[in-house]
Amino acid sequence: MASFTSSPKLQLAATAVVSAAVAAGALLTYQRLQHDERLYRLKRSIPEPKANDSLIQPVTSTGPLPRPDKEDEHNQLLAQRAQSGDFDDELILEQLARNRVFLGRDGLDKLRGAFVVVVGCGGVGSHATAALARSGVSRIRLVDFDQVTLSSLNRHAVATLADVGLSKVQCLQRRLMAVTPWVRFDMRLQKFDGRSAPSLLAGWEGSDSQKPDFVIDAIDNIDSKVELLKYCWDHGLPVISSMGAGTKSDPTRIMVGDIGTSTDDGLSRATRRCLKLLGVTSGIPVVYSTEKMGDGKAALVPLPDDEFEKGSVGDLGPLPDFRVRILPVLGTMPAVFGYTVANHVILKITGYPLDYVPGKARSKMYDGILAFVQSVEESLVREHYGRASNLSVGLKVPLTHGDIAFLVEEVYRGRSVLTGIPTKLVLVRWQKPPRGSTLVRIAAGTNDTEQRSSDVRLRDLVVMTKDEAARHQKEVLQGDKVPGELYDAAVVAKVEARQKEVEAYEHYR
Repeated sequence: MASFTSSPKLQLAATAVVSAAVAAGALLTYQRLQHDERLYRLKRSIPEPKANDSLIQPVTSTGPLPRPDKEDEHNQLLAQRAQSGDFDDELILEQLARNRVFLGRDGLDKLRGAFVVVVGCGGVGSHATAALARSGVSRIRLVDFDQVTLSSLNRHAVATLADVGLSKVQCLQRRLMAVTPWVRFDMRLQKFDGRSAPSLLAGWEGSDSQKPDFVIDAIDNIDSKVELLKYCWDHGLPVISSMGAGTKSDPTRIMVGDIGTSTDDGLSRATRRCLKLLGVTSGIPVVYSTEKMGDGKAALVPLPDDEFEKGSVGDLGPLPDFRVRILPVLGTMPAVFGYTVANHVILKITGYPLDYVPGKARSKMYDGILAFVQSVEESLVREHYGRASNLSVGLKVPLTHGDIAFLVEEVYRGRSVLTGIPTKLVLVRWQKPPRGSTLVRIAAGTNDTEQRSSDVRLRDLVVMTKDEAARHQKEVLQGDKVPGELYDAAVVAKVEARQKEVEAYEHYR
């Protein structure tokens, strides 16, 4: 056999392979250099902050506008006059004339005297702020640590190319003072968290008597969002939360409802779950979308495995524990969310009648699920205490719509635990209860005066379709089989994991 060095064909082939590798490497290097050069030119095209720019000052302060132009100077002088009282009130009323006709004189007066805090001044928060200022709210506190970027411009309410690199709170003030010079903006260039909550949600200019009339949550980070909502809940501050606008495209599916209402995006699900674990299950209005994901629709791309392998994923974000992925966002949707949030705040402050109709279909579904649980529990009582017994009459079930929504939507993702089917869902006990343990009797005496309730716990219940539950009831709850004999190990393990999750929640009920 000829050696490699003595074979001209092999030498030629090897030379071709090496040449191709060198050429490919050179091409990739050239492309990388071109990319770096474009990125460098792009960054150079964004104006650098001056020494007095807020971006290089302590995070809690903002400074004068960098490179103010003549229009900025004119707007600043006008704002100073308006806020010092040297501005004809009739001009303001003329600008707000349509609102005054709609809301009435008293309603507009309430709005003009209101103090609103907006936490998160990106796509949703900027549109909400613009709507509030244009509608008459005269005191607005803006809270955001971030700055305007080129990618912000597809959804921000007022930012222009000249604002790229400027803090979002200062950008809003800069642009809105040209529209509503009488509005006072309290700018807080900070990231909201539990430690900063007392100062960021304090009264206007530190006054205990001028607490926020409303707080708007437009944060897209789960931890900060939960901390804000929990603080407002604990301290009785009116708040409305915007859930995820990312990946949404259908404005007709946007609704206002309670925090326990079903939604179909990850931010909503995670926020509600965290709040439920903290004992907050209802009482917070949220703006959400019922739009479902589907083929061809935008979705959040999973973070690549190689990023996880680098270490703590949180270290990749702009700030510790902040989001590290870019959400696909259609520029119109944050605006719809923001205006819906602002609309709610305006109506609540002015006392205008609210008659939302979201969640009716879900409410009807929860009624049906509750009725199914009731019927199964009644049949178990008759089975355990004798079919002739009337102990099942008037039996109460210790479940609320919020509990049902939590189990169906949050724990089991709106699908049967057995097959993943999302229609005709019910809740049913997973295990057969011990005989005689299904009934709790209080003030036992005559059958007419005692209170009877089922002992069913949330962790006892799983989601199935109605047909699956009927078979399960017959063979497990009223038969002699155990779930492990009917279902495979994967289903049993899934149920056990979900039961542990629900058990943690039950401590806060």
